[in-house]
This record gives sequence, structure tokens and C-alpha cells, in this order.
Amino acid sequence: MIRIGLTGSIGMGKSTTAKMFAAEGVPVHDADATVHALYAGRAAPLIEAAFPGTVVDGKVDRTLLSPKVLGKPEAMKQLEGIVHPLVREEEQAFLDKARGERRRFVMLDIPLLFETGGSDRVDAVVVVTADAAIQRKRVLDRPGMSEDRFEAILVKQMPDAEKRRRAHFLVDTGLGMHPARRQVRAILKALAGCG
Repeated sequence: MIRIGLTGSIGMGKSTTAKMFAAEGVPVHDADATVHALYAGRAAPLIEAAFPGTVVDGKVDRTLLSPKVLGKPEAMKQLEGIVHPLVREEEQAFLDKARGERRRFVMLDIPLLFETGGSDRVDAVVVVTADAAIQRKRVLDRPGMSEDRFEAILVKQMPDAEKRRRAHFLVDTGLGMHPARRQVRAILKALAGCG
């Protein structure tokens, strides 16, 4: 079973690209969606115990949690110590299920793949990219987004050029949907020849 890691900076079209892989029959494990589910499930009581007053109606309220961890390295480390093992458990269950189904490929959609060492857990890395002007327009068109917020997010992410340098494959979403879909199919064909 070939494990494909998918990553890309904000506004590059990673979610859309993940859907393209899924449409080709590749099971996709979305790390962000897993965290959201954990915040509404089994992580909530653990986070409430560590950071009292952050859970409302059984779900972690990010607006209440943020001030307790942002800019506080020890608190952030404590939060990650709660959440990361649970995310890894979910990822392992996903991989076990796919293996049981004898899947040829699986995809781990991890926004901070390189930043968190996730590239060590996959066989190939696909980086979703687009021209910086396209990225900026996409992000600034989002509700509630500002130049300052966009810049703050970019600072936390590895630069696109470095991600592209480390990638095994690229999907350029700035060229449009049809070319991106062709790139996805070409990647799967290339990987099928490796297995």
C-alpha cells in the first residue's frame, strides 16, 4: 500500500486536490477534520481538564482555547501532547482499515506535513501549489480574512518554494481544474508503476 502525503500552503487548493484524489478512488485521511472531530469528541474532556473553561456543550470552543495557548509555548506543547497522540491513533485506524481493504493507495492530507515531520510517514509527497498572486487573491476573498491575518498564517508555514523543492510531485491548481485533475491522474499512474 502506497502512502501519499498531501500538503500545500493556505489558498493553494489542497482541499480541492484531495477531493480529486478521492474521486479517483484513493481513501483520504484529513488531519484537520480529525482534529475537529476530536475537539467535539474524546479530546474535549482531556482539554477541559488541562485548560478549564474551554469546553462548551461537550465541544472545545476554539475562541476560548486560543488565548490560553497562543504565544504560550508550554501551554501549546501541553495541548499538542493531548491532541497529537489521538490524531495518530485515528490515522493508524484509517491505515489499518485501508490495508484490510487491500487498497493500492491511501492519502494523508496533512497541512503542516513537513513542519511536523509527517513526511517521514509517507512514501511520496504531493505539494499543491499555485502562483503567489492567485494564492493571495483566493485567501483574501475568504470571509473574515485580512492582509495581517494572511501574513500571520504564512509566517507559520514553510515557504511554498521550499515545499516544492521537497515534493515528489506537484499539482498546480493555478492552471485550472482540468489540468489539475490530469496531474492527479498522472501522479497515480506514476506511483502505480512504482508498486
